[in-house]
Amino acid sequence: MQSAPPLTTDAGGSAPHALLGPTLVAQLRVPWQALADCATASAPGAQRHPDCFLFQALPGAGPVFAPRLLVAFGAQRARSASAAALQKEAGIAPVTARSGKKSWGHWRLQGPTCLRPTFVTWAAESLRPSCWAQVYDQQQRAKGQAHQAAVRALAFTWSRILYRCGQERTPYDEAVYLQALHHRGSALIHTLAKAS
Repeated sequence: MQSAPPLTTDAGGSAPHALLGPTLVAQLRVPWQALADCATASAPGAQRHPDCFLFQALPGAGPVFAPRLLVAFGAQRARSASAAALQKEAGIAPVTARSGKKSWGHWRLQGPTCLRPTFVTWAAESLRPSCWAQVYDQQQRAKGQAHQAAVRALAFTWSRILYRCGQERTPYDEAVYLQALHHRGSALIHTLAKAS
């Protein structure tokens, strides 16, 4: 790299580009500080919310995702009539497109810009502390899905679980969920048993 010739030696072209980097970094400092201020301001409000305990119990949620998930669900539970409605509202439900005899699924193009990343990013964070989420991700990857597609599928599954916990106002318990999987005879529980 040291011996490579420069693309251009024209000072009129290289000098403005040298100034562009620090300018862009300076512009990013403003939104970074605004995001930090929002996180600091929302944390105490989330702690006082009566449903905060539901989201603090989630694996991988922590102080970052628990308040964001709380905002995603909101205080009015009747707003989403079903888990499917919540998935569509959050933008994590896939859309099936059809043309002639072919059909395919694709990412929902219209969706809230903050809810979808909240669910998907938290689902990725849940891979470490949740044993069934790890196995689910491995199953999706074995089917040939990329990591991001597997995480989106996991977010879709998590949203159904969160909807149920929110409706019943009971915190998530991994043991209870694993028992439900066992009761239904899920293939996920068999794969989990083999992995243990």
